Amino acid sequence: MISIQIFGQTLRAVVEESELEVQVTGSTTVKQLIEANPAQLGALLPYIKSREALIMINKKIGSEDSPVRDGDVVKLSFQSRTSYDGTRDIPT
Repeated sequence: MISIQIFGQTLRAVVEESELEVQVTGSTTVKQLIEANPAQLGALLPYIKSREALIMINKKIGSEDSPVRDGDVVKLSFQSRTSYDGTRDIPT
């Protein structure tokens, strides 16, 4: 079982929960975990793809490609401005 904790009103509003538990078998990635549970977590995918969600796994910063497995705690926190990666216009 993976515990998923949601922080920030924006993310909580789209999943309507602050904490969820998801059953997994074996190792998977954060993105695969979300895609495999569309009813509970599917609304988070746009925020992860646009890098508006900070992903932490067991108190360490992760990414959508980070592996997760049974017993892990995944924290997703909304961040309103992504760091500048050189590919987009800087928000004003």
